[in-house]
Amino acid sequence: MAEAILKWHGGDGFRAYSAGSHPTGRVNPLALEQLRMRGYPTDGLASKSWSRFAGPDAQPVHVLIGVCSKVVAERHPAWPGNPVEAFWELRSPGMFEGSDIDVRAAFAQVCEQLEAAVKALVALPLDQLDADAAGRCLQPRVTP
Repeated sequence: MAEAILKWHGGDGFRAYSAGSHPTGRVNPLALEQLRMRGYPTDGLASKSWSRFAGPDAQPVHVLIGVCSKVVAERHPAWPGNPVEAFWELRSPGMFEGSDIDVRAAFAQVCEQLEAAVKALVALPLDQLDADAAGRCLQPRVTP
C-alpha cells in the first residue's frame, strides 16, 4: 500500500518501491481493494524481494522506510547510497486474524495511517530530511 500511496502523493519527487525479506509472490487482494477504493492506481504493483534493491548494481536508495515492527528486528542488506532510514511501526494487516469485517477494518486502518504519514513525508523539505523527521511522520497517528 505504501508504494502506491507514495507514488501518487510524491509525484516526481519520489520513486517508491515496496519490498520485503520474504515476499509471498502476490500482492494481498485486500490491500489492492483498499487502494482502489481510495482511487490509487494499482497497475504494476508486485510482491518483490528487497534484495532486488541492494548489491553493487542497484540504484542508490535515498530514503528507506520500514513499515512494520518485524522489519526492525530483521537483518537487511547494505543499501547503496547510505539512505536515511526510518521505521513506521504499523501492524501488518495481512497477519491479522478475525472476521472478514475485522480484517478489512485492519487494512483500512493501516491504509489511513500510511496516507497520513506519506502526506507528512512529502511535505518535508527534502534537503532537510533525516531519520528523525521521516520517523515522526507516522508517530502521532499510530493507534494501538
